[in-house]
Amino acid sequence: MPKKTDLPLIPLRGLTVFPSTTVNFDVGRKKSVKAVEEAVKNYNGKILLCRQKNVDEAAPSADGIYNVGVLARIVQVIANGSETLRVIVEGLRKIVVTGFSDDAEFITASYETAKELHARTVEAKAYRRKCMSVVEEHYFVGERATKEIYGVLSDSEEPVAFLYRTAHLMDIGDRQAFLEMDDVIEKYDVLLEFLENELEIAKVEKKINRKVRENIDKGQKEYYLREQIKAIQDELGDNDDEDLTGKVDKLPISDENKQKLKKDIERNAKMPVSSPDYAISRNYFDFVFELPWGVESEDNNDIENARKILDEDHYGLEKIKERILEFLAVRQLTDEKKEPIICLVGPPGVGKTSIVKSIARALNRKYVRMSLGGIRDEAEIRGHRKTYVGAMPGRIISSIKLAGTMNPVFLLDEIDKLASDFKGDPSSALLEVLDSEQNSAFRDNYLEIPFDLSKVIFIATANNPDTIPAPLYDRMEIIEMSGYTPEEKLEIAKRHLIGKQLKAHGITSDRLEFTDDAVYKIIYSYTRESGVRGLEKEIANVMRKVAVKIVEGSAPEKIVVTDKNLSDYLGVEKYGETEKPEHGEVGSATGLAWTAVGGEILTIEVSIVSGKGEILLTGHLGDVMKESARTAISYIHAHAKEFGIPEDAFKDKDIHIHVPEGAIPKDGPSAGITIATAVYSALTGKSVRNDVAMTGEITLRGKVLPIGGLKEKTLAAMRAGIDVVIIPEENKKDVAVLPESVKNSIRFVPVNNVMSVFENAMEN
Repeated sequence: MPKKTDLPLIPLRGLTVFPSTTVNFDVGRKKSVKAVEEAVKNYNGKILLCRQKNVDEAAPSADGIYNVGVLARIVQVIANGSETLRVIVEGLRKIVVTGFSDDAEFITASYETAKELHARTVEAKAYRRKCMSVVEEHYFVGERATKEIYGVLSDSEEPVAFLYRTAHLMDIGDRQAFLEMDDVIEKYDVLLEFLENELEIAKVEKKINRKVRENIDKGQKEYYLREQIKAIQDELGDNDDEDLTGKVDKLPISDENKQKLKKDIERNAKMPVSSPDYAISRNYFDFVFELPWGVESEDNNDIENARKILDEDHYGLEKIKERILEFLAVRQLTDEKKEPIICLVGPPGVGKTSIVKSIARALNRKYVRMSLGGIRDEAEIRGHRKTYVGAMPGRIISSIKLAGTMNPVFLLDEIDKLASDFKGDPSSALLEVLDSEQNSAFRDNYLEIPFDLSKVIFIATANNPDTIPAPLYDRMEIIEMSGYTPEEKLEIAKRHLIGKQLKAHGITSDRLEFTDDAVYKIIYSYTRESGVRGLEKEIANVMRKVAVKIVEGSAPEKIVVTDKNLSDYLGVEKYGETEKPEHGEVGSATGLAWTAVGGEILTIEVSIVSGKGEILLTGHLGDVMKESARTAISYIHAHAKEFGIPEDAFKDKDIHIHVPEGAIPKDGPSAGITIATAVYSALTGKSVRNDVAMTGEITLRGKVLPIGGLKEKTLAAMRAGIDVVIIPEENKKDVAVLPESVKNSIRFVPVNNVMSVFENAMEN
């Protein structure tokens, strides 16, 4: 237990409290908090305050605390958070600690009052009057001594109280050494010297400020800060504008553009720093000099290395791989540096975006991606003019800056999904970017000076080429990336997808294995797609189920996923083994359609009902399909006698043509022979073979016109279990480039007229 004569003590970090002053500080250490509580509770708020010697010491011992401090009275305690207190204290008198006692809860100390020598002498009063006159001069100079400080000190008549209050309010240097001095006269000498030095500094500062104000217009106070900075820069010999001009000389641009930049720098130098235009100009200069002018990454033109990297990252995609190898071969044979502008067109999930990353890696170039989906503001491409508030450079130039080189591989993703509105047409802004004859001097509205984009390899991606504006489409080299066959999907899953998902789910290959039959079943029974995105999702779905079993401890040492136990992980099959009709039907024919997400099976149904000879079209058909339907009916009507169809069938009957799944929009120029076959079947009563699908457009003379997207359509037929596909004669050449697995599974029947279609499509 502490003696009654002892008091709780708080060691202060970096703070010395003087007598006759009021100070507030935060208390956070547990012992200090307890000391405050004990002082308030048992000692009428009296407490000892001594400064600790080492500020960083968390729990100072007696040797780490100065023994000269102050006896204080706690005026107020405020809770300042969960564990800290804000304490307001009033210094009473100077003390000397005679003994420390550090128990488990808080520090206590015995003390005696320190003597203040010569405190009540005439000399002390004279010093007080002299110091007060210096404080008054401080007040009139306008530095350090505020009106409040002046008022407090003028009311302090007692020499010792005035001494400590002045040292506290004017923030004397070494406060602890000042407190430890016993002689009041000696303290006044130190204080007076300090006040006079501060007064001289204040006078010099005022003189400098007055000199600066004389150099500017009195009515324009905003120039004040600029003139101060300018004066400091002149003293330091630091002229930023000269540095900017030197940077301009080093830029690899024309002399005309260099002169323009230098004029802008000169104009900026005359602006006040507080002007908004000054900040805009400085941001502009910073952007210009941060662009990678003349910086290029060194290409790796090794064809074998490129082939190895492309084959490592992707299975198949021979067309695009071949194009990149051709590009490298040409670079080795010529100095021509015009880079190709390629557009990869294909359904989602076939690897358009990922192959571009592999191309950049193979060429040893930086990779930059910019998504164009939904962009409708031209300024996104060309940037804003600097005259606009909040002007920014376009995303093309900003991405080049981010890449740090002038020759990255630049991916323009989803170029078919550009939009336009009253803010401009971004597709038109891209014309200059994607034209190898113009992009060597591309002008961004923000940059204002030409920038060479001819060294950039631009590669765009699109799902539907029909929505790409014709001028933009014409500037690019189109490479079609069609869907994968089941065999290709199996290889992709084994080589890439399964390993990628094993790593993503923290499962090792010796704990989980997929059989080929299991992967095939996922392909046929759980996905219907041209790419492999859905396949990867289903593989990830299996792994999540396996991860739960492993964490629960119910998984065997090795889990083998087969076609027999696959449903335990993925549930009921989403798709049947086949989508083709179970048997031949009258008035129903199977067509093949191309969509932005791959090939699809299209069933055309026709019903003949009593009526007035009208044609009913349902199923959310587009204009092209409506025209195909009318053309097919007109052809059959013209040859009705030849087909044995009575004339009144077109007068007393209505022909209703329907394409199921009516909520889905359908359009395209390849359903003509399918509609003609369904109408012919309905009018003659002959059934259409269930193992036959067809694609092709029809004319009024019965000629079958060629179509596009044959690979996607035949893959859809293959997924649906179709054995025979009727195609236009002119598409016969396209069969040669189809995968062998497709040619082995499907028999192609080329036709050049509708009669041949009917002969091959009808039963019997």
